[in-house]
Amino acid sequence: MPDTCTHASPARGSRAFLRASGNPPRAGVSHRPCYQLGMEAAPLQPAGGMQAARLLAGDIKIAHSVFALPFALLAAVLAAGASAGGIRWQTFAGQLALILACMVAARTWAMLANRLADRTLDAANPRTRGRPLASGRVSLRAGGVALFASAGVFLAACGLFGVLFANWWPLALGVPVLLWIAFYAYTKRFTWLCHAFLGGALAASPLAAAIAIGGIGSLAMPALWAIASMVVLWVGGFDVIYALQDLEHDRRAGLNSIPARFGWRGAAWISRGMHAAAVACLVIALAIEPRFGVLFLLGVLATVALLAWEHAVLVRRGQAGIPMAFFTLNGVISVLLGGLGISDVLLTPLAA
Repeated sequence: MPDTCTHASPARGSRAFLRASGNPPRAGVSHRPCYQLGMEAAPLQPAGGMQAARLLAGDIKIAHSVFALPFALLAAVLAAGASAGGIRWQTFAGQLALILACMVAARTWAMLANRLADRTLDAANPRTRGRPLASGRVSLRAGGVALFASAGVFLAACGLFGVLFANWWPLALGVPVLLWIAFYAYTKRFTWLCHAFLGGALAASPLAAAIAIGGIGSLAMPALWAIASMVVLWVGGFDVIYALQDLEHDRRAGLNSIPARFGWRGAAWISRGMHAAAVACLVIALAIEPRFGVLFLLGVLATVALLAWEHAVLVRRGQAGIPMAFFTLNGVISVLLGGLGISDVLLTPLAA
């Protein structure tokens, strides 16, 4: 039977559409859309200007900044409160505004670097092939422009710490930070410890925020390192859960991940172990930081309960529970723990 290609969507290739358009199907001819005949569709025209920006913004999900931002703010409050005379609120407000700008710009840089590096891999993965850069809806050039624009905003904000607050450390460390947080995009190509590299990228946030407030000397706070270690293990643990979605694809593509290396069951247990170690880091922070008290303790207990819930959801619902286990519960952990920690520090001056 001969085929007639309609060069249209499935609806337009249907018999109902042909009748409605005044072109009834002819006997002995199969009216099927091109994709059913194995023919290539017309090249996709990439979006430009504001449409490309909107597509990229939707893809990188600014809302996911919730994972790192509360810990950056907690570190900033710890560093500001440790200075002589405590927090100077007028100065601190300006510093927080720059930290927020740096956080958004740095995360945008890191996500775009990841999407650009993985665009070919994403195109071969059914879960990710619709992403703007992987699908061709946004051109490589537009993605590159957005990438370097975000880097420019980040470095400009870092420079303002020197101009406004005589702290040039953020600018001096700006380029190394950008290189570090973009490095994660390449780690699945050579190690199944890629999840820990992602945790390390997010753990840079509290360390960088403390330096932005109090200079390099702020790194002398032991609790800051306990919190950063917690972020490495916590983020790495829930990224293992997220990577379960791509277990089979990663194996086929020759990519490295804990699920691809150890399977679903092994990866689930490794994630639990990482989260148990993250809780241990919180307990250490609680023990060594005199400004952490009852509120932070409540945050630690809530974190234990939410992490247990997260893993229970994964056991009960399997892959269908990953969106809740990955984003919802971990977003609550970050906001709750960061908020209660900040409240404790503000209510308990260092000299007390």
